[in-house]
Amino acid sequence: MTTADTSHREESVAGATAAPAAAPCERGATVWLTGLPSAGKTTLAFALAERLRAEGHKVEVLDGDEIREFLSKGLGFTKQDRHTNVTRIGFVAEKLAANGVKVLAPVIAPYADSRAAVRERHAANGTDFLEIHVATPVEVCSERDVKGLYAKQAAGEISGLTGVDDPYEAPRDPELRLETQGRTVADSAAELHTFLTTRGLA
Repeated sequence: MTTADTSHREESVAGATAAPAAAPCERGATVWLTGLPSAGKTTLAFALAERLRAEGHKVEVLDGDEIREFLSKGLGFTKQDRHTNVTRIGFVAEKLAANGVKVLAPVIAPYADSRAAVRERHAANGTDFLEIHVATPVEVCSERDVKGLYAKQAAGEISGLTGVDDPYEAPRDPELRLETQGRTVADSAAELHTFLTTRGLA
């Protein structure tokens, strides 16, 4: 067999065994939206989910409030309990993402080490993880005050509000930092969708 024949045979074998790249709608990933209370994380997640589903993607939104009620019931808001809650969500997210689901997790996750633990779990399993910082300033969040938490904290009715009298460690190097103030939900969702497209996920 000549060198040319050998080269041609190797190319043919390589072409026959190479797996085709997955289409964007078939690729799973976890898109973690972190930010302060009332930053717009959940609203943005549901807007993006609607668009992705219309394009044929399998999508799940792991809403922090629902997780607290059904998966993490009984946990409080100490640093350890917050860490446990975040890593539980991360475990579920990775399992779904590994099976082709786009997982949108609008969860505060105030501590950097908790988010790092979730990222490491995904990396260990070869699953895409994207950290999106919904970087709405606390002044804007307190004006929105969707759940009335800032008003309650100001009135002394509650304590331990993330970003006010409890820590929030903003991501230093997120995959995307998204400014939402002065913008429509559709505009912010479009920016995030464009970002996912650049990653081959939309």
